[in-house]
Amino acid sequence: MPAIPSNKPYRVGRSRTGLGLFATKPIKKGAKIVRYFGPLLDSRKKKDDAIENKYLFELNDRWTIDGSVRKNIARYINHACKPNAESDVKPRKRKVVIRAIKNIEPGEEINYDYGTDYFKAYLKPIGCKCDACEKKRKKKRAEARAEKLRLKAKAEKKALRKAEKQAAKAKAKLEEKPNGKANGGIRANGKRLNGYGGKSAADKMIDAQSGIFAEPTDKPDREASASA
Repeated sequence: MPAIPSNKPYRVGRSRTGLGLFATKPIKKGAKIVRYFGPLLDSRKKKDDAIENKYLFELNDRWTIDGSVRKNIARYINHACKPNAESDVKPRKRKVVIRAIKNIEPGEEINYDYGTDYFKAYLKPIGCKCDACEKKRKKKRAEARAEKLRLKAKAEKKALRKAEKQAAKAKAKLEEKPNGKANGGIRANGKRLNGYGGKSAADKMIDAQSGIFAEPTDKPDREASASA
């Protein structure tokens, strides 16, 4: 890591994406933090236009700063979709300064928005790892887990209702009486269909009390046989 004077309000340290620049002292909103510098590349020259790296900072259609040199401390500042700093570009002076757009406390990582072109070329393919994007991903993962649990609970509830209905049907079938024996049997031709023929003792008692005596018709009359 490059040596940084002790009077500077930042240090290079480990970040989520590798190395990053962190505040060591309070930095007020609007304050200049560090200059982004390096050799100027002229796009009109083939050798300059052929240079490619992640630290190229385009000033205008012609001039670009090659910030890949180690002395360029600003190159360690990472991208953020919701940054606490910004790049103050001055094309005529061919100069770029990183300024704070929020109050930055000691220990906070300094970051700024790299711009749409850089984001699409380098960050989008691998996924942005800034705090804002990490929070979004965590939120989506939490929502996905919650939805999965909701669907699981719904499926379990549906299965329980189905099981209860099946159990109720099975219970109703068990409680049904066999056919032909309900209500003590059904009379047919003077006989019960519950396996017993003729009159019951209760029926005979009722007949006796009412004075009804039914004798078989095939027996001979006692008086007739006596007179004969």
